[in-house]
Amino acid sequence: MKIYNNILKAIEEKGAAYFILIDPDKISENNLSRFLSLAEEAGVDGFLLGGSLLLSGDLKSVIKRIKEESQIPIIIFPGSVSQVLPEADALLYISLISGRNADHIIGNHVLAAPMIKKSGIEPISTGYILVESGKVTTAEYMSGSKPIPRNKPEIAVATALAAEFMGMKMVYLEGGSGAELTVPNEMVKYVSSQCSIPVIVGGGIRDPKTANEKVLSGAKVVVTGNYFEKEENWSLIKEFADAIHYKLQIKV
Repeated sequence: MKIYNNILKAIEEKGAAYFILIDPDKISENNLSRFLSLAEEAGVDGFLLGGSLLLSGDLKSVIKRIKEESQIPIIIFPGSVSQVLPEADALLYISLISGRNADHIIGNHVLAAPMIKKSGIEPISTGYILVESGKVTTAEYMSGSKPIPRNKPEIAVATALAAEFMGMKMVYLEGGSGAELTVPNEMVKYVSSQCSIPVIVGGGIRDPKTANEKVLSGAKVVVTGNYFEKEENWSLIKEFADAIHYKLQIKV
């Protein structure tokens, strides 16, 4: 429970937690040291590591580098059972509850459970909800799951409540990697107002203002991903962190 409790502590102290998703296929290990340094200085609360597809990236080597050069927790964001690695600090035990593909709701979890138990990695049960984002994303295509329509927040609420009632610790509203549109603020607000577990929001967040809007709408964890695959954007990591950690700004 260490990492989960750390997330709750960050939410309590900062207003919301900030995660950066790292896809090993899309990060250059040559420049990783600078990226880690900037994230550390900005106060990033965690790295999500993984992807729907891994063609060339080496999860283990990236984890090793991060561990050597950063104190930021590493949380596996698994795209498959093969991405369960004990070298990380925790793993989002994701159930794609917005879909109807049994493998992504429970099937793969049964396969992964003994591996997780043996490895000792901390699982954080998370209800994963895909939301329509303007185009077909990798997550939607690979999972074979239709996203919840953007204009149907009531479906997102009912789905998120089901996750909470089944004992999941967090719910993740996801537009998908490279999403054209972010999860609507109205949907974030409605889900957050009805659920007592932390709401994570990610997908298509490309500027600090949008990140701050998600937090003000009730998100307790904000995730940015492919925006920081471009090195020219790294200078904005601190601005994103400040926009999300709004309680720290009030204290100042």
